[in-house]
Amino acid sequence: MHYIRRILDEELDELLSDLAAVAIEGPKAVGKTATALRRARTVVRLDDPAQRELTDADPARLAMGEAPILIDEWQRLPESWDVVRRAVDDDPSPSRFLLTGSITPADPPTHSGAGRIVRLRMRPLSLAERGAGPPTVSLRRLLAGGGSPVDGATGWTLRDYADEILRSGFPALRQLGGRALSVQIDSYLARVVDRDFEEAGQRLRRPDALRRWLAAYAAATATTATLETIRDAATSGEGTKPSRPTVLAYRDLLQRIWILDPVPGWVPTRNPIARLSHPDKHHLVDPALAAALLGLDADALLQGDDGGVAMPRDGTLVGHLFESLVTQSVRVYAQRVGAAVRHFRTKGGRQEVDLIVERRDHRVLAVEVKLTRSVGDEDVRHLLWLRDKLGADLLDAVVVTTGPHAYRRPDGIAVVPAALLGP
Repeated sequence: MHYIRRILDEELDELLSDLAAVAIEGPKAVGKTATALRRARTVVRLDDPAQRELTDADPARLAMGEAPILIDEWQRLPESWDVVRRAVDDDPSPSRFLLTGSITPADPPTHSGAGRIVRLRMRPLSLAERGAGPPTVSLRRLLAGGGSPVDGATGWTLRDYADEILRSGFPALRQLGGRALSVQIDSYLARVVDRDFEEAGQRLRRPDALRRWLAAYAAATATTATLETIRDAATSGEGTKPSRPTVLAYRDLLQRIWILDPVPGWVPTRNPIARLSHPDKHHLVDPALAAALLGLDADALLQGDDGGVAMPRDGTLVGHLFESLVTQSVRVYAQRVGAAVRHFRTKGGRQEVDLIVERRDHRVLAVEVKLTRSVGDEDVRHLLWLRDKLGADLLDAVVVTTGPHAYRRPDGIAVVPAALLGP
């Protein structure tokens, strides 16, 4: 399969030139191993029972071989983390170890590895990595402030974005189409329910209940619906609902295996704003999983189908899945420049901003995501309100759309088609 170079490749090369050990973490099939193999000279695959048995008998073997040494699926032998940590203590030369992991262990290593092992998150392919077109607007430049010029044009339409939501950002799935693609995504989700929970150390008594809960979570994409609301939507018509501890266990384990990727609420540290509400905004790691859980194809999405799961939301489900697609991409771009991604909401939702990209100095870029070709004053009112509140701490403000052109409005707000936004 042709390798698609990732934005994370640049980050990884930069870090390995100075650091001894880097761990790449993310869901199964996201491309961690393929990326690591391009650099490794010695490979230890701990998902291979024979290799794991040998390593379990003598964990010190992990530090033997020509560097960089790749320890694939390290969490299957949690002692491997401490072996690498001690090896780095003894010899901190650059580019010694790469680790990949698709599950955060229930019992993490006794030592975090801080100062020895740097963690990198790998998410599915962003729109720029998928080849949506040459990006003309850089997130890095927007984060630099100063109202940089914004221009460019794209031929992408709403149908293209709907197709891209369904096509997924998992590299191997992008080679498929039609029935083969839908079967593979369904198989991926079945594995999450039938195998990954057990591999992560939790016995699942009612797989059907988890599947329904996942579908309800998918329907809550890009909302701040409470866990009780999601639970009720998952059990509509049933007399018995799963307990709150059960629902919390679902959520926590799904985050440990990187299937849920919620966006936390933002709390400004330099310009306090009263009456904030900061629950997580719900996202699956890839909106293609959400569409599959709800049984939706592109035509159904564009016709406003909600998959039969009632969920309070502003606007259509396709608009929320479009926001999830943009969020996925923005997180990839933001990680490259060391920025964090949050969302902003005051109590009652009087003011909301879909994404806040925060630099390390706590100055921010505000991003609204709109399923529209044209942007009116109503679409930017929350951005203008936030600019008034934050002053110079707001570096720039952007509306990401499905339209054809990138430009700046007279009020200074940038309008950028999702296909034209890049790192």
